[in-house]
Amino acid sequence: MALLDGKVAVITGAGRGIGREEALLMAKHGCKVVVNDLGGHFDGTGQSRSPAEDVVKEIRAAGGEAVANFESVTDFKAAKRIIECAIDNFGKLSIVVNNAGILRDRMIFNMNEEDWDAVVAVHLKGSFNVARHACAYWREQHKAGNVLNGRLINTSSDSGILGNAGQSNYGAAKAAVAAMAIIVDREMQRYGVTANAIAPVARTRLTVDATPQTAAGMPQAKAGEWDAFTPAHVAPLVTWLGSDDAKDVHGEVFRVGMGTVWLMKGWHSVGKVAKRGSMWEPAELGGKLKEELAKGVTAKENMGQVMAGNV
Repeated sequence: MALLDGKVAVITGAGRGIGREEALLMAKHGCKVVVNDLGGHFDGTGQSRSPAEDVVKEIRAAGGEAVANFESVTDFKAAKRIIECAIDNFGKLSIVVNNAGILRDRMIFNMNEEDWDAVVAVHLKGSFNVARHACAYWREQHKAGNVLNGRLINTSSDSGILGNAGQSNYGAAKAAVAAMAIIVDREMQRYGVTANAIAPVARTRLTVDATPQTAAGMPQAKAGEWDAFTPAHVAPLVTWLGSDDAKDVHGEVFRVGMGTVWLMKGWHSVGKVAKRGSMWEPAELGGKLKEELAKGVTAKENMGQVMAGNV
């Protein structure tokens, strides 16, 4: 029996890159897949049915089952239709992978409102839209006695977890979708649902076409060489997280890529200063905080270190 036999997945942004690899591998493991992709450019402009249709053809040629969907995740009502596409075609929904994304990088002093709104609309609102309708469905089914053990997998990024210059819109949204997964998991555990997030390290249109500085750290492998940055390295983790075998994995965030999976942890106490019985004087407090910072416990990794394999 394949790992995902009997499962039905919606994967957004599945026409190219990471989403495509997830769709292909999950279908290989027995999952029926809704391949959702608007087919736009990396900045969110334009539209084409070809990317989603091409992935569906690949899945069907390999003996799997899939349908294409071209709705935009940014539209609340359209997101519901994405969920309904799975139910109408395959009878249920088991897994949602929020993968759709765009980039419009600017330094904060150059970013305009449209750049901010467009990126947040796809990554953050889009993830909410799809998750909201999926979770409502899973809850209703659970209350009716049909326990589907839903799986929600959000796609975050090191840009959100670690921070990256020029990406305040993208990074803020990606940090938020990681937090969303943790929160949704707490809300949905009672209905048999798990929610987790991944932060991929992979070569995609968003790292090659949109961010040449990142692409420089992700060189193409030569023929016959092991490709550290292929998006195919992301798909095994997502496939496993969608399975019943991952039923006890709740509210986690994983960095994944280069044949490696890191378990990440967010904001947590790494040091403190305290005073009891009287109020801090600002200068006194600052001095104590500088002592704490000097201990080095807040040393941060960065995206360059990750891509160089030094983390």
